[in-house]
Amino acid sequence: MNKYEYSDVLNCVEIQHTFYQPPQIKTLEKWRSEMPHAFEFTLKAWQLITHESTSPTYKRLKKQLTEKEAAEAGFFKPTEIVAEGLQTTIDCARALDARTILFQCPAKFRQTPENIKNLRSFFKKVERGNMNFAWEPRGPWGDKVVKKICDELDLWHVVDPFVARTVTPHNCYFRLHGIGGWRYKYEDVELEELATLLPEHRLAYVFFNNNEMTDDAMRFEAVLRTRAD
Repeated sequence: MNKYEYSDVLNCVEIQHTFYQPPQIKTLEKWRSEMPHAFEFTLKAWQLITHESTSPTYKRLKKQLTEKEAAEAGFFKPTEIVAEGLQTTIDCARALDARTILFQCPAKFRQTPENIKNLRSFFKKVERGNMNFAWEPRGPWGDKVVKKICDELDLWHVVDPFVARTVTPHNCYFRLHGIGGWRYKYEDVELEELATLLPEHRLAYVFFNNNEMTDDAMRFEAVLRTRAD
């Protein structure tokens, strides 16, 4: 399915390129101009913000980091390289006219005093304008701590709803990876259950990241239309 066919059946896409190595701004502006006005982009924040340079995802990074930058990258640290990652991410969001940015953390980003301190400092300093910031902690974080942070910093708690429940149920950003693995195809009853988890009359995001993601997304869109009728 090409991008034009995609926009005929779905109304939003999550951009992954911006996490590994952000495309040029003119490329993102071209993507935006080629899609219908109502079509929405969300994007994943550049890994320089969230992931340490030892992460295997850095193999796809084209930017050559200095020794100092490599030591100071990731984990929302108060460093120049993290600030650069943020500015680039914001520029990408503006080029796509995106209203929501996903900050996906590695499992190594754990619930420690230092990480929480850096997280708070980072989001309190960001001039987000009208943008929504979605946070996906993937390590062993406690729900009470996550809720406190999300409430304080106005973050959307990102989860796979078949694995965990979001602590921000009025601001849902769901990322589904397949039950038991990426080859999974969601059953009709599961898509019906998923629809009940979304808040009524509020913005919400549901993205599928499994082998059958396009088909499952289209089937879920049909479920939502039926419920609306």
